[in-house]
Amino acid sequence: MHVCTYICVVKLEDALQSTKFESQKQKAGLNVLYTAWWLKTLISKELKEVGLTHEQYNVLRILNGKHPVQMCVRDIGCRMIERSSNVPRIVDRLELKKLVKRSTSVIDKRETVIHLTIAGIDILNNASKRVEQVFKNSLLLSEVKAGELNNLLEQLRSAE
Repeated sequence: MHVCTYICVVKLEDALQSTKFESQKQKAGLNVLYTAWWLKTLISKELKEVGLTHEQYNVLRILNGKHPVQMCVRDIGCRMIERSSNVPRIVDRLELKKLVKRSTSVIDKRETVIHLTIAGIDILNNASKRVEQVFKNSLLLSEVKAGELNNLLEQLRSAE
């Protein structure tokens, strides 16, 4: 099946071409995974237009949240959506694009700190507008329903 038609399928049974689930909990788990993949695919397309990956966008957002305060790689890694991300490698790529700058920490000379450049802020603003548009166009829920979904998802993760 072509990727475009595959990600546009609304019902999980149609997307997976299966109606056999062990339980509603199994179906819900698969539905969360499938929906996350669907949303990530939509966002990836928009980020690609501005030359970023999900991980790079996430690092830029984290740095922007602390801007103008600099952050060390370890602290960035703790805030990543995908914890297995290789933050030093991501920072290397962002630095090559001149979106972030590294320097030695004033407090601890052994530590490297990262901060956003003007170009990094600009590309982040552009990317964020695109991502927000994906949310607006794809997450067709009222604010009340979105709040309910947030509560359900947080309830799922409460066992963590």
